Amino acid sequence: MDICQLILDDHAEQRRLFGLIEQIDPGNTDALSAVWTRLAAFLDAHAEAEERHFYPDLLKKGEGANDADDGTVEGETEDAIEDHNKLRDAVKAVEKHKVGSKAWIDAVGEANVVNSKHMGEEERQGLTDFRRNVSLKDRHDLGVKYAAFQARHITGVKPVNKDVDDYIEKHSQARSAR
Repeated sequence: MDICQLILDDHAEQRRLFGLIEQIDPGNTDALSAVWTRLAAFLDAHAEAEERHFYPDLLKKGEGANDADDGTVEGETEDAIEDHNKLRDAVKAVEKHKVGSKAWIDAVGEANVVNSKHMGEEERQGLTDFRRNVSLKDRHDLGVKYAAFQARHITGVKPVNKDVDDYIEKHSQARSAR
Protein backbone atom coordinates (compact mmCIF):
# COMPACT_ATOMS: atom_id res chain seq x y z
CA MET A 1 0.00 0.00 0.00
CA ASP A 2 1.38 3.37 -1.02
CA ILE A 3 -0.24 6.68 -0.04
CA CYS A 4 0.67 8.01 -3.50
CA GLN A 5 -1.39 5.30 -5.17
CA LEU A 6 -4.27 5.79 -2.73
CA ILE A 7 -4.36 9.48 -3.64
CA LEU A 8 -4.32 8.63 -7.35
CA ASP A 9 -7.15 6.13 -6.78
CA ASP A 10 -9.13 8.88 -5.03
CA HIS A 11 -8.52 11.21 -7.97
CA ALA A 12 -9.90 8.58 -10.35
CA GLU A 13 -13.00 8.21 -8.16
CA GLN A 14 -13.51 11.97 -8.08
CA ARG A 15 -13.32 12.11 -11.88
CA ARG A 16 -15.77 9.20 -12.10
CA LEU A 17 -18.31 10.86 -9.80
CA PHE A 18 -18.12 14.19 -11.66
CA GLY A 19 -18.62 12.20 -14.88
CA LEU A 20 -21.69 10.47 -13.45
CA ILE A 21 -23.27 13.82 -12.61
CA GLU A 22 -22.68 15.00 -16.18
CA GLN A 23 -24.63 11.99 -17.48
CA ILE A 24 -27.68 12.25 -15.21
CA ASP A 25 -30.72 14.06 -16.58
CA PRO A 26 -31.10 17.42 -14.79
CA GLY A 27 -34.69 16.50 -13.99
CA ASN A 28 -33.58 13.48 -11.97
CA THR A 29 -32.86 15.51 -8.86
CA ASP A 30 -32.92 12.49 -6.56
CA ALA A 31 -30.04 10.84 -8.42
CA LEU A 32 -28.13 14.13 -8.81
CA SER A 33 -28.52 14.90 -5.13
CA ALA A 34 -27.38 11.43 -4.11
CA VAL A 35 -24.27 11.44 -6.31
CA TRP A 36 -23.41 15.05 -5.41
CA THR A 37 -23.79 14.35 -1.68
CA ARG A 38 -21.39 11.42 -2.00
CA LEU A 39 -18.93 13.43 -4.10
CA ALA A 40 -18.98 16.46 -1.79
CA ALA A 41 -18.33 14.27 1.27
CA PHE A 42 -15.59 12.40 -0.59
CA LEU A 43 -13.86 15.64 -1.65
CA ASP A 44 -13.87 16.94 1.93
CA ALA A 45 -12.59 13.68 3.43
CA HIS A 46 -9.91 13.39 0.72
CA ALA A 47 -8.61 16.92 1.29
CA GLU A 48 -8.55 16.50 5.06
CA ALA A 49 -6.80 13.11 4.78
CA GLU A 50 -4.11 14.67 2.59
CA GLU A 51 -3.70 17.60 4.97
CA ARG A 52 -3.22 15.24 7.90
CA HIS A 53 -1.24 12.39 6.34
CA PHE A 54 0.44 13.60 3.14
CA TYR A 55 1.37 17.26 3.16
CA PRO A 56 3.03 17.34 6.62
CA ASP A 57 5.50 14.65 5.51
CA LEU A 58 5.90 16.27 2.11
CA LEU A 59 6.96 19.48 3.86
CA LYS A 60 9.50 17.56 5.93
CA LYS A 61 10.97 15.41 3.17
CA GLY A 62 10.14 17.00 -0.17
CA GLU A 63 12.18 19.39 -2.26
CA GLY A 64 9.68 20.79 -4.78
CA ALA A 65 9.05 18.96 -8.05
CA ASN A 66 8.39 19.89 -11.65
CA ASP A 67 6.43 23.14 -11.87
CA ALA A 68 6.01 23.66 -8.10
CA ASP A 69 5.26 27.26 -7.15
CA ASP A 70 8.60 29.04 -6.59
CA GLY A 71 10.34 25.67 -7.01
CA THR A 72 10.06 24.74 -3.33
CA VAL A 73 8.12 22.19 -1.32
CA GLU A 74 6.65 25.08 0.69
CA GLY A 75 5.35 26.69 -2.51
CA GLU A 76 4.05 23.34 -3.69
CA THR A 77 2.19 22.81 -0.39
CA GLU A 78 0.94 26.38 -0.13
CA ASP A 79 -0.65 26.06 -3.57
CA ALA A 80 -2.24 22.73 -2.65
CA ILE A 81 -3.76 23.97 0.62
CA GLU A 82 -5.05 27.10 -1.16
CA ASP A 83 -6.57 24.79 -3.80
CA HIS A 84 -8.27 22.75 -1.08
CA ASN A 85 -9.73 25.97 0.34
CA LYS A 86 -10.96 27.03 -3.12
CA LEU A 87 -12.52 23.61 -3.59
CA ARG A 88 -14.27 23.77 -0.22
CA ASP A 89 -15.68 27.15 -1.26
CA ALA A 90 -16.75 25.77 -4.67
CA VAL A 91 -18.54 22.86 -2.97
CA LYS A 92 -20.35 25.29 -0.65
CA ALA A 93 -21.39 27.35 -3.69
CA VAL A 94 -23.17 24.33 -5.19
CA GLU A 95 -25.35 24.07 -2.10
CA LYS A 96 -26.78 27.57 -2.77
CA HIS A 97 -28.64 26.38 -5.88
CA LYS A 98 -31.62 24.15 -6.59
CA VAL A 99 -30.42 20.68 -7.56
CA GLY A 100 -30.60 20.18 -11.32
CA SER A 101 -30.98 23.87 -12.14
CA LYS A 102 -28.65 25.53 -14.64
CA ALA A 103 -27.02 27.47 -11.79
CA TRP A 104 -26.47 24.21 -9.86
CA ILE A 105 -24.99 22.46 -12.91
CA ASP A 106 -22.73 25.47 -13.55
CA ALA A 107 -21.59 25.47 -9.89
CA VAL A 108 -20.84 21.73 -10.06
CA GLY A 109 -18.88 22.41 -13.25
CA GLU A 110 -16.87 25.11 -11.48
CA ALA A 111 -16.10 22.70 -8.62
CA ASN A 112 -14.95 20.18 -11.24
CA VAL A 113 -12.64 22.76 -12.84
CA VAL A 114 -11.12 23.75 -9.47
CA ASN A 115 -10.67 20.10 -8.51
CA SER A 116 -9.24 19.04 -11.87
CA LYS A 117 -6.64 21.82 -11.87
CA HIS A 118 -5.62 20.87 -8.35
CA MET A 119 -5.35 17.15 -9.10
CA GLY A 120 -3.17 17.80 -12.16
CA GLU A 121 -0.80 19.98 -10.16
CA GLU A 122 -0.71 17.54 -7.26
CA GLU A 123 0.04 14.63 -9.57
CA ARG A 124 2.93 16.53 -11.24
CA GLN A 125 4.27 18.12 -8.08
CA GLY A 126 3.50 16.65 -4.65
CA LEU A 127 3.14 13.03 -5.70
CA THR A 128 6.30 13.18 -7.83
CA ASP A 129 8.19 14.85 -4.98
CA PHE A 130 6.92 12.22 -2.52
CA ARG A 131 7.90 9.27 -4.72
CA ARG A 132 11.38 10.76 -5.17
CA ASN A 133 12.03 11.61 -1.52
CA VAL A 134 9.97 9.37 0.77
CA SER A 135 10.80 5.71 1.31
CA LEU A 136 8.35 3.02 0.27
CA LYS A 137 8.06 1.94 3.92
CA ASP A 138 7.09 5.46 4.97
CA ARG A 139 4.66 5.73 2.04
CA HIS A 140 3.12 2.43 3.17
CA ASP A 141 2.83 3.54 6.81
CA LEU A 142 1.22 6.82 5.76
CA GLY A 143 -1.05 4.92 3.36
CA VAL A 144 -2.39 2.86 6.26
CA LYS A 145 -3.15 6.03 8.25
CA TYR A 146 -4.68 7.69 5.20
CA ALA A 147 -6.92 4.71 4.41
CA ALA A 148 -8.03 4.38 8.03
CA PHE A 149 -8.85 8.10 8.23
CA GLN A 150 -10.99 7.92 5.12
CA ALA A 151 -12.73 4.77 6.30
CA ARG A 152 -13.62 6.49 9.58
CA HIS A 153 -14.93 9.52 7.67
CA ILE A 154 -16.84 7.82 4.85
CA THR A 155 -19.66 10.36 5.19
CA GLY A 156 -17.23 13.28 5.08
CA VAL A 157 -15.65 15.70 7.51
CA LYS A 158 -16.54 19.20 8.60
CA PRO A 159 -15.07 21.34 5.81
CA VAL A 160 -12.86 24.02 7.33
CA ASN A 161 -10.60 26.28 5.28
CA LYS A 162 -7.01 26.37 6.49
CA ASP A 163 -4.83 29.43 7.01
CA VAL A 164 -2.07 28.58 4.57
CA ASP A 165 0.73 30.41 6.37
CA ASP A 166 -0.14 28.78 9.71
CA TYR A 167 -0.34 25.36 8.04
CA ILE A 168 3.09 25.73 6.40
CA GLU A 169 4.67 27.02 9.60
CA LYS A 170 3.20 24.26 11.75
CA HIS A 171 4.23 21.43 9.44
CA SER A 172 7.59 22.77 8.21
CA GLN A 173 9.32 22.93 11.58
CA ALA A 174 10.85 19.44 11.39
CA ARG A 175 12.20 20.16 7.89
CA SER A 176 14.42 22.96 9.11
CA ALA A 177 15.99 20.56 11.62
CA ARG A 178 17.22 18.08 9.00
